[in-house]
Amino acid sequence: MTTTVYLALADDLADWEYGHVAAQVSLQQFQVQPGRYEIRTVGLTTDPIRTIGGVRMLPDIAISDVSLDDAAMLVLPGGDGWESGALAPFAKLARQFREAGKPIAAICGATVALAAEGLLDDVAHTSNFLEGLGSYGGAAHYRDERVVRDQGVITAGGASALEWAREVLAELEAYSPKTLQAWYDFNREDGVAAFERLVASVQD
Repeated sequence: MTTTVYLALADDLADWEYGHVAAQVSLQQFQVQPGRYEIRTVGLTTDPIRTIGGVRMLPDIAISDVSLDDAAMLVLPGGDGWESGALAPFAKLARQFREAGKPIAAICGATVALAAEGLLDDVAHTSNFLEGLGSYGGAAHYRDERVVRDQGVITAGGASALEWAREVLAELEAYSPKTLQAWYDFNREDGVAAFERLVASVQD
């Protein structure tokens, strides 16, 4: 059965943060079970949004139409709208995912909304920097690392989109551990030998 990875879209979305996640969830070449996941984009409404880079995007559905029944994960990229509280409905949706036992992933500014919603109070997590999360109940669980995955909650700073994607794919078990490491190494090294290791990892 195909399950849905919901990708949040909002004005001033950070273009560079979600690309690896969206591509590798959708591309089936190296997946353990091709066709297991699909990406659906979700906005506060179905009105178009415009990213930081000026790209116009149209959400597939509005936040009110998200179904937890077929949901695999909620992915929250960063951007310039999170600190204002305007995107708080996405944090409340994230709470629904957690209460249903579904994983969530947030990067950069989106982690601020999770902190405000209390979703980082009891899990290890990271962000751009601790002070940026404001006053919240989980400061003792903050880790100064590029990415942290704990109990179905994946967080990262805005300069760690590749590491964030790696942990999203790990949580979804989209790749075998060997392929996942080879994919990450290829994106870090960008060489023929690294690509050959990636291809070989799915042929073993």
